[in-house]
Amino acid sequence: MPTPVAVLGAGSFGTCLAVQAAGDHDVTIWARDPDMAAAIERDRRNPKYLQDIELPPAIHATADLAEALEGRELVICAIPSHGLRDVMSRAGKVMDPEAILVSTVKGIEVETGMLMHQVLADVLEPEFHPRISVLSGPSFAREVAEHRPTAVTLACRNEAYAISVQTALSCPWFRCYTHDDVIGVEVGGALKNVIAIAVGMCDGLGFGLNARAGLMTRGLREISRLGEALGANPLTFLGLSGMGDLVLTCTGDLSRNRTVGVQLGQGRTLDEIVSNMNQVAEGVRTTHAVYELATQLEVDMPIASGVRAVLTGELTVAEASEQLMSRQLKSESE
Repeated sequence: MPTPVAVLGAGSFGTCLAVQAAGDHDVTIWARDPDMAAAIERDRRNPKYLQDIELPPAIHATADLAEALEGRELVICAIPSHGLRDVMSRAGKVMDPEAILVSTVKGIEVETGMLMHQVLADVLEPEFHPRISVLSGPSFAREVAEHRPTAVTLACRNEAYAISVQTALSCPWFRCYTHDDVIGVEVGGALKNVIAIAVGMCDGLGFGLNARAGLMTRGLREISRLGEALGANPLTFLGLSGMGDLVLTCTGDLSRNRTVGVQLGQGRTLDEIVSNMNQVAEGVRTTHAVYELATQLEVDMPIASGVRAVLTGELTVAEASEQLMSRQLKSESE
């Protein structure tokens, strides 16, 4: 039976999920920019993201948040992490209190160190909390929109709601697996962007495949280390939202975070790189939040610390690499 779906955020991932859901459901997509919403309605294409993808007739676009949420049983939140608190504070006032909320947002709030599901719990009334779920995993937006086979993880502390969303969104080319480790799934989704910047730097310097594989493996260890300190199940990081997403983001040419790292490794400045991007590279902001969180929890994260030092200008990419490789020798289990 069709489910009324709202997608908040008309970026590339919000657009691809609206296309995905519109195969079986009635979908509204909320765009912050009224001109973008009008263009989607008029032209059946997003004028800024995935412009060549024709949007199905079942998608209705609006810049009115209340209109987007009216009567929606499933609300998919695909907003950049720095805008989540503001948008969802307003959405909570008009959202159906029985709606299931799915966050696809990958990041950590810089000001508070909160994961995205914690931000949602902070701004929404308690009645919404049991139905907060998160979607993460190896899923480039373009490939989802083109109906290429994709597998993701849906996590909710109440598995019944995860199963409900799994049923609503899964189809022959988009397969959802349920999980109950919300913290682990979110940590994996956020931190893989930081490691992808590091791997991009490595590739930009031309260090080769050995170095790339080593960084990814030790990066996964850092992700797991911080996740465990926050209460995650370490086995989660061997799944789609951990290793799966890390492999995709560190090796795929569609990865914005890897692209930032590659260009840093090639000698461009962060300001130059970011000014020429029309999409958010969440890893840049997340790196600073991760550093603060790791310091607070006394978790050793040398790769993330090195990325931060490059982003702040404290070290060059070559200096950060040399610092990593010359650290005190340790056991692999550390």
